[in-house]
Amino acid sequence: MKIDKRLRSSLLYPLRMQRGKKEKQTSDLLPLTPPVFHILLSLAGEDRHGYGIMLEVAKQTDGSLQLGPGTLYGCLQRMLAAGLVDESGERPDPELDDERRRYYRMTNFGRKVLRSEAQRLERAVSEARARDLLPKARYSWNA
Repeated sequence: MKIDKRLRSSLLYPLRMQRGKKEKQTSDLLPLTPPVFHILLSLAGEDRHGYGIMLEVAKQTDGSLQLGPGTLYGCLQRMLAAGLVDESGERPDPELDDERRRYYRMTNFGRKVLRSEAQRLERAVSEARARDLLPKARYSWNA
């Protein structure tokens, strides 16, 4: 699958294309932009419609990342093209839901990319802790 220039520049930071490879690699899409990372994270637990994604991203980030409709739907369009998400045909309760809403779900490839990005970020945070830029992690297993 060949990814065009707009997809490379607007969805992702530096996209390392490996010519001649037929299978998409998660590393080709890393690092993710913050909006793409948080959209995928919001879809990790359940299918959501656009407004539901916007609310979940705001909740995840304590309001520090507010996705407007242009950013959200532009990212979703490019994420569909990259195979990170699909439109979901399933709806919660059709009688309680607006039939015009489009629901999105993360693909298996999207889950692999999200996991790779989370691991990359975890390594960065570990390095920041090792350099005393962040406090050491305190785990509470009883919480």
